[in-house]
Amino acid sequence: MPRNILITGTSTGLGIALAVQAAQAGFKVYATMRDLTRRAALDTALESAGVAAEVLQLDVRDTASIQTAVDHIIAADGHIDVLLNNAGAGYVRTTEQAPEDEVTWVMDVNFHGVARCVKAVMPHMRQARAGHIVTISSVGGLVGQPFNEFYCAAKFAVEGYMESMASYITPSFGINFTVVEPGGIATEFANNVMKQIGETGGLIEDEYLPILQSYIGSREGRDEGVFQTADEVAEVTLNAILSDTPPLRTRTSEWSENLCRLKTDLDPTGLKLRDKVSAEFLS
Repeated sequence: MPRNILITGTSTGLGIALAVQAAQAGFKVYATMRDLTRRAALDTALESAGVAAEVLQLDVRDTASIQTAVDHIIAADGHIDVLLNNAGAGYVRTTEQAPEDEVTWVMDVNFHGVARCVKAVMPHMRQARAGHIVTISSVGGLVGQPFNEFYCAAKFAVEGYMESMASYITPSFGINFTVVEPGGIATEFANNVMKQIGETGGLIEDEYLPILQSYIGSREGRDEGVFQTADEVAEVTLNAILSDTPPLRTRTSEWSENLCRLKTDLDPTGLKLRDKVSAEFLS
């Protein structure tokens, strides 16, 4: 029986690449998305690759929809081997500019959504004494970046959440945890940022505007090697899932590794710290 994998956020970009590559690697793929009317791109990619996936509705902000998807998989297979938390959203605003409801939304999608999905699968993985929970984080989960304070705060929260669980759940129940930390993904970064800004009130004429314009310009003008394709990030992610010793954290490119090096040099995979924390607090 093939291992199965539940992937969130598969209607676009990286989510599509993850679903395709997981299917190519032999997984039974449950590809989920909030809005099933947006599944056409996924269906096309799967067909082009000659692979299949079962597509389910799942909104990471809706506990009931998460439970429905998990219950469906358990009824069909009796187990969930891998949860791949991919759903997320960027957000570019300063602390002074950001309305409280938007800050709540960013944290809900990027952090609470992950926790909801983990909570839903954890009883089944714990009973099986096996499983792998993988979350697409970001270099922004290790290194704060201009205008991304709320996005980075959510990703920092995700990293602390995953690291904390790994310190006692892995040694106790055999469930592995991995956070994947890409840099930029080549999906027209500036256009996506401008779309998000436009949907949340547009550019604000204040003292931050020239700094924001400089930030956007610097991202657009980055040399080759900074931005990766979705396929490249998906490949690193699948390699971590298929590893006999999955890393707690992994960067996806030389650029992202170099950006984080001051924080990661002594323990690039995070496994040394995981084991040290387990020994310090549980022995």
